[in-house]
Amino acid sequence: MKWNDLFNTKYPFIQGGMANIATAQLAAAVSEAGGLGMIGSGGMDPDTLRENIRKCKEKTDRDFGVNLMLMHPRIDELAEVAAEENVPYISTGAGMPSKYMKMWKDRGIKVMPVTSSVMMAKKLQDLGADLIIAEGCESGGHVGEMTTMALIPQMVSALDIPVVAAGGIASGAQLAAAFALGAIGVQMGTIFLASEECPIHENYKNAVLNARDNDTTVTGRIAGTPVRIIKNAMAREYIKQEKRGATVMELEKFTLGSLRRAVFDGDTKTGSLMAGQVCGQLDSIRPVKVILEELYKDCQSVVNDLYTNMEKER
Repeated sequence: MKWNDLFNTKYPFIQGGMANIATAQLAAAVSEAGGLGMIGSGGMDPDTLRENIRKCKEKTDRDFGVNLMLMHPRIDELAEVAAEENVPYISTGAGMPSKYMKMWKDRGIKVMPVTSSVMMAKKLQDLGADLIIAEGCESGGHVGEMTTMALIPQMVSALDIPVVAAGGIASGAQLAAAFALGAIGVQMGTIFLASEECPIHENYKNAVLNARDNDTTVTGRIAGTPVRIIKNAMAREYIKQEKRGATVMELEKFTLGSLRRAVFDGDTKTGSLMAGQVCGQLDSIRPVKVILEELYKDCQSVVNDLYTNMEKER
């Protein structure tokens, strides 16, 4: 199955449903630019999600979707709102969407679970998922253990449904690599943090631009809740206390409200600056339209150069 069998977009790109970041503003910009914009419901209540969906419909007549975190305390209501508002695509994370599948599928919604486990992906395929977004640990936010390079070919080999690659993609060469590994498209998040339309605080954007290759770290590995963020005072103290053996409650004081502090207040010291490892590649703020155009053009150039070089070696 090809991308165009599932999507009506110019480019094979899905925008990650980043909590508190992927609002109607960003989702509409991505859809208008030729990708599939996604509203991230993390941090929203049902009324806020409905408002964002309707606002996105006002800003674009192109397809977009909603990301639902299945551990959200009000997930039942959020799942119903997405169905009632007839969004064509839903991506899910942090659990199994079993109880919602019939409701969504009866409305013709394409369901795209995000996972970093082949075993979980097989179960999701059996549930009726239309495709799997396979996310490597290079990504920002909640992560698994496998790298994108190792994960994607194993997913493709194990599944009968299409695979979309996520994690560590911000250049034409990385996009070409995802296709070479068998993905039909990619999901990206970090690259949009450096966009004009992204609603995060300027301090957050500058932290992304100033990040170097090794400037992200993963908190919560020991506790089993790994999250990749840009290194700052909060991250260093969290990891220090985690290694000391701090309890979950003790560690929670570092992370409670930390993403909102980063996104809305620009707190780069105690805020959670979620970002993937590709932040070290980003050096300027650009319109979403330019980001997508240049990424796809660069990918085509990389593929053409590879073909030319291979022909020369024959």
